[in-house]
Amino acid sequence: MKALSVSLREKLGTQSPGLAPGEAAADEAIAGSPSSAYQATKAHIHRLLLGRLDLEAMESLTAENLKEELRQMVERLLFEENLVLNAGERRALVRDIQYEMLGFGPIEPLLADPTVSDILVNTHAQVYVERRGRLELTEVRFVDDEHLMKIIDKIVSRIGRRVDESSPMVDARLPDGSRVNAIIPPLAIDGPILSIRRFSAVPLRAENLIEFRSMSPEMAQFLAALAQARANILISGGTGSGKTTLLNILSGAIPASERIVTIEDAAELQLQQPHVVRLETRPPNIEGRGEVAQRALVRNALRMRPDRIILGETRGAEALDMLQAMNTGHEGSMTTVHANTPRDALARLESMIAMAGVDLPAKAARAQIASAIGIIVQANRLSDGSRKITSIQELTGMEGDTVSLQEIFSFKQTGVAANGAVQGYFSATGVRPRCWERLNARGVELPQTLFVPQRHDV
Repeated sequence: MKALSVSLREKLGTQSPGLAPGEAAADEAIAGSPSSAYQATKAHIHRLLLGRLDLEAMESLTAENLKEELRQMVERLLFEENLVLNAGERRALVRDIQYEMLGFGPIEPLLADPTVSDILVNTHAQVYVERRGRLELTEVRFVDDEHLMKIIDKIVSRIGRRVDESSPMVDARLPDGSRVNAIIPPLAIDGPILSIRRFSAVPLRAENLIEFRSMSPEMAQFLAALAQARANILISGGTGSGKTTLLNILSGAIPASERIVTIEDAAELQLQQPHVVRLETRPPNIEGRGEVAQRALVRNALRMRPDRIILGETRGAEALDMLQAMNTGHEGSMTTVHANTPRDALARLESMIAMAGVDLPAKAARAQIASAIGIIVQANRLSDGSRKITSIQELTGMEGDTVSLQEIFSFKQTGVAANGAVQGYFSATGVRPRCWERLNARGVELPQTLFVPQRHDV
């Protein structure tokens, strides 16, 4: 109950309950409406409730019992204050106060909605969500920027972070693993901005991506074989293209007997293996000290006897250390990079090697990349919001000063339907990868027919 006690103490500092959509249509209209009378009533009841709570007694209650106790206290206060509310208003009021006390206020229903993948709060007056790859404006509102700031403080304080004028940017995560970014004035001109990237409570599997038509069965079989046979894999894609999801899925093919070390800026990976060591970077403190960057963690991971290293995202000088690890006995390692094409991903890696401060000639850097990386998987988010693996390419060495690539699988877009849905097909290119014999030698057998062009329309 200690965690509940700390959480309860934090929540009791929240003031001015916000608005939230209800579970029924009538409740949605009440909770989503910026009615000043409704807000005034809610704020009044909330203040009375804070004055009557017995913190010590509440600490002994389970979360569910605490929720029920709050409901009964709100009902009692409504009766004592002789407030006339209909059934829908009562339900909305009880629920909103529970959200404020036990959750994250107005956005609590959005966090509980499994169809929402992103929650984007643009100041207190505007909240967008992403569903199925498309942004939608919601009716959710905060009372004011102060109310939004209290919710942000509640989120970041749980992991020992702070956000204020001296430190106006922060990365954090929710108890369910969702990634949170907040930026406040003076950097955010119009008011506090909160962005939440949500992750599925149950990690997706390759079968789910096939069902969603994000890749073909042949692609899934090939990628699983690569992960099992310890190929070094680079996942490339833009923001929100599904790189982390794909990294999770590929890691599912890693044998349970191997020791995996993950390194991330904000912990997002949900590996299911029993032997996983998770490392996370640390930002500088308010005095600008104490920062631990990814490069330091990659170097430290090499001393931890890993079978594989999984780097959540390569974005700086750690690229050189990661490539060297791939080349020195840590085969089967994986990472992601922001890039629009596989060729762009190689150019970005070369630029990041230069950031390491090592005077390495361009040709030598490219040779390092060609030797370390075996496969590049390109993931894109298309115009209709769908996410697809658009290309799987194999690095085949160097031709002069250029890294050679050959495409094994691809997605070809053929058009756009009347409803905006992207039309196209997955297919093998007909090229048998050079790693095929290596896969078979390691006991991961793949039929040659896997690489025969076979069209899968979407």
